[in-house]
Parts: sequence; structure tokens; C-alpha cells
Amino acid sequence: MYLGLKKTNKTSKVHGASLKWLQSDIHTEMDDDSIRKGKESQNGSTDRSMDAHTKEKQPVKATVLQKDVGLLSGICLIVGTMIGSGIFISPKSVLLYSGAVGPCLLIWAACGVLATVGALCYAELGTMITKSGGDYSYLMEGFGPLVAYLYSWTTVMVLKPSAFAIITLSFAEYASTPFYPGCTPPVVVTKCLSAAAIVMVVSVNCLSVKLANYVQNVFTAAKLFIILVIVVAGMVMLAQGNTETLSNTFDGASSSFGGFGLAFYNGLWAYDGWNQLNFITEELKDPYRNLPLAILIGIPLVSVCYVLVNVSYFTVMTTTELLQSPAVAVTFGDRVLHPMSWIIPLFVVFSTFGSANGSCFTAGRLAYVAGREGHMVKLLSYISLRRYTPSPALIFNGFLAIFYIVPADINTLINYFSFAQWMFYGLTSLALIVMRFTRKELHRPLKVPIVLPVIMVLVSCYLVLAPIIDKPELEYLYCAIFIFSGFLLYYPFVHVKVKWARTLMRPITMHLQLLMEVVPPEKIE
Repeated sequence: MYLGLKKTNKTSKVHGASLKWLQSDIHTEMDDDSIRKGKESQNGSTDRSMDAHTKEKQPVKATVLQKDVGLLSGICLIVGTMIGSGIFISPKSVLLYSGAVGPCLLIWAACGVLATVGALCYAELGTMITKSGGDYSYLMEGFGPLVAYLYSWTTVMVLKPSAFAIITLSFAEYASTPFYPGCTPPVVVTKCLSAAAIVMVVSVNCLSVKLANYVQNVFTAAKLFIILVIVVAGMVMLAQGNTETLSNTFDGASSSFGGFGLAFYNGLWAYDGWNQLNFITEELKDPYRNLPLAILIGIPLVSVCYVLVNVSYFTVMTTTELLQSPAVAVTFGDRVLHPMSWIIPLFVVFSTFGSANGSCFTAGRLAYVAGREGHMVKLLSYISLRRYTPSPALIFNGFLAIFYIVPADINTLINYFSFAQWMFYGLTSLALIVMRFTRKELHRPLKVPIVLPVIMVLVSCYLVLAPIIDKPELEYLYCAIFIFSGFLLYYPFVHVKVKWARTLMRPITMHLQLLMEVVPPEKIE
């Protein structure tokens, strides 16, 4: 399968045999014998002097993604992905569009409730359809391959990498600010640092699933620590009588229908990540237990943290000061933790890096599953022979994220991201309702009241339509055009599978497979 993995006196023979096997794999699906031979080649089994008894004692893992994610890592993935840059950026936008402190805090709490409702719907879907890929797998089962393809096309090509780009840009802004006191860091510095963060995160995820989980757990602990520091400091200030901003909290509240939609957009951006565990169901230990349990622990924890953090902000800053602050969390630290104020930007950097790691981890699995189903190039479904990670999918997501950094404006990207994302959230919730009637035979270890997916569908419709009606923007049109442009690619490349495309991709796939040392996933019966 792979050449030159161990040096023996028969390297050239191994190389020739491996190349023949690789070329045959491009034409046909690989069977178990081929995989076994490839593994033997990897382990240096061409050396006939190797002791047969020793070989039998060494179990060989199947070439599939391994079940390495337990309950704690699942909770950390949810919490660590949700708590990223949003709580340190979005408070300004939520306050701006809601108009007053009272509606702002209510929106933060309502976003937490909505995230929990959505996650419970996804918990039923995830325990009913135990495939990785999240929404993609559920749309495939509920509406068929065309809708699933449009989701994978939009999400793999735009939504996931743009989210990755937004998070790393936030990381870069907070990381570079201390080196430019009194002024804004140069754009080129921010973007180069963001690109470096993307490369580092992708490298970690390509090296090992366990390493990526370890990084996620450590950085989740760090971000919970800084959240605790902010909340405790805010409660102390509140106890000392700093309640001016928290008085008459509904004065000046916005009455704009679309304005509240945009406030929800920015609040829900901070909560985004509540469905991340569904993207890695195949790697989750005991998914029937750990998926719903991680959701029920992780999301309420984040909701409580977010509301308390916003209360802490308002004990220290007026609404005007909060809106004018270039970095809300840093301003809070300068006023409350003066001798130790440097810990705020440091831990915000940790927080955004951990969120970027979680985003990359799940985005790679979506591209992997889409490639496995034939909706993306087949190479994206290949797995590292040495490390059992979907490295081609991870690298592809990182490459696109670097591309999106170049013209990136964070607020525009958040609106663009939310418009398309909530359309698919609504479709996925609708798929749950549809499958209650069309797929009654499916086993449902967890069954939520049908009113919950109905709420998700209605809220999704509001979040998609309200801002467009209230304030039409060209980004929404561009997004819609891009989504439906997937139709132009679906028929020739997915449905018909034109021969010239296969002929073009064959040598590219072969050389990239050799370069990255990746193989198709083994089919487990």
C-alpha cells in the first residue's frame, strides 16, 4: 500500500507492489484482502524472516476512524467549541441591535434555551442515525442525496472554513493587541498570525485524534477558568453597589423586527457549536449514552456562563462604554483586575485557539463523510495509514480557511454564516419531523416531543427571513446564489459521474495519496 515506510533490502519490490495496488484501488473499491496486504507492507512484513508468532500477537487496527472520544472529551468538544470568540466579541452586537440591557440579557438567555432545544432534536437524530457528518447524514436520510449534497457543498466550501477563519482572526486580534499598545494591530500582522494558527491547528488534528482531544480538554479548562474569573469579579463589583447600568434596563429597547433578528444572529453565533458532537458520532464511545448526556451537561453550562459574563460586563461598563470598547473582555480586565489584567487577553487567546481546534476537528469529519458518499472528491474520505485521522479533509478545510482570511470582515462573515446555517438547521429539524412519519421503523433510543423540532423550524424561518425583510443586503443574495449553484455541479459530477472528470482526478488522487500516506476507509461489517 505504501512505499518506503520501512527500509528493507526489498524496498523496490515493495514500492512496485504498492504502486500496483494503489492504481487498482483507484478503479475499484478496495476489499479487505487489499487493506490487509497494505497494512502488512506498512509493518514491514515483506521481510520473510520476521517471526510469525510475534506478528500474531500484535493486533492491527482497522483502517477506520477509531472510537477515541469519551464523555469528558465530548463535553469539552461542545463547551470548548461554543465558548470561543463569541462571548468576547458578540456582546457589543447583541446590545447594539437590541437597544438596551434588559432585552440584551433576555436574548442571551433565549439563545441558550434555543441552543438546548436544537441540541435535543439533534440528540434524537444522532442516536437514531449513528453516522458521523451531523446535518449531512440526517438530510440524506430525510430528504435524499440532493438536499444533502447542497448542504455539504455549502458547508464544506463556505460555512465551516469561514467559521474557522472568523475564530482564528479573533485569536490573532487578541494575541497581537498587547504588542501594539494604544493602536490597532496592522491588518497584515493579524492575518498572518491567523494563518499560522490555522496551520498549527490543522497539524495537531492530522497528527492524532487523541492529541486533538487532549488539546481541546486543556483549552476548555483554561476558558472555563477565565469565565469564572470574570463572573466572580463581576459579582464582587455588583455586591459593592455597581448597579447603575442594571437599572431601568428596558429604556431605549429596539422595536425593530429585523433588529432583534440580527441580535439573535450575533447571540447565536456565540452559541454556535451546540451540534458539533453529532459530526463525530462514529468516533464517540457509547453514543446512545454519551451523546445526549454531553449535550445536557455542556449546553446549560455554557448558557449560565454567558448570562453571568454579560451581567459582569454591565456592572463595570455603561452601555456606551461597552459599545465603544474595541475588546470588551480586555476593557473589563483593565478596570477590575488592573495588576493582573494581562491574564484576560492571554486566556482569551487560549479560548479562541481551543474553539478553532474544535471547529477544525468537526469540519474534517463532514468533508470526510461527504467524500465517502461521493458528494466530494474521493480523496477527502481517505484516512492516514499511520495516524488514523482524516488528514486530506482536515488539510482541505484549513486551506479554504486561509483563503477566507484574505478579504475577511468579521461582522459580514457572521451574518453570511448565520443566514445559511440557520436555513440548514431548519431543514434538519424538518427532517426529524418528516422521519417520524416516513421512517417509523428506525430505532429511537431518545425521542423528544415533536413540539421541539416544530419550534426549531419556526425560529429558523424567522432568523432567515426577518433580517432580509427588514434590511436586504447583497450578502444574502450571494449566499443563495452560491447554495443553488451546487445544482450545476451535482448532475454531471455526482449523478452522472462523467468519465473525463474521473480521468482527470485519477493521477491527482494517486500522487496525493502517495504524498500524504492515506488510504480508503476499511468497510466494517
